[in-house]
Amino acid sequence: MVRTSTVRGRRDRLRWLRARWALLTTGARRDRGMSTAEYAVGTIAACAFAALLFKVVTSPDVQQMITTLINRALTVAG
Repeated sequence: MVRTSTVRGRRDRLRWLRARWALLTTGARRDRGMSTAEYAVGTIAACAFAALLFKVVTSPDVQQMITTLINRALTVAG
């Protein structure tokens, strides 16, 4: 037979753990994701990086290096 105080103690601990988990995962001070302004800044930064990368990759010097690298790889492979 299980003592009532033991069952009550387990329930109290379980209740405390659930409350603690809820506080940690959904607390008022918990930031979850970005706000709209952060999304806007992040989107602008990603677009700027994509534009810069596009400019670099489409430049004649980089295209020549990529072409040379691919040709070397194909001649070595077969």
